[in-house]
Amino acid sequence: MRDVTQTPDEETPYECFDCGNVVFAEDNPEPCSNCGSEMRNRQTPIE
Repeated sequence: MRDVTQTPDEETPYECFDCGNVVFAEDNPEPCSNCGSEMRNRQTPIE
């Protein structure tokens, strides 16, 4: 796993688990605007 510098004021890419829609937000966004599914932080590895 690589180290990622977390800057709270910086927008982070979030990706929808189901449809792949990507949005940039400063904090955890609402459910996906396209399909309503959960969004994940793309800088956090999936195990």
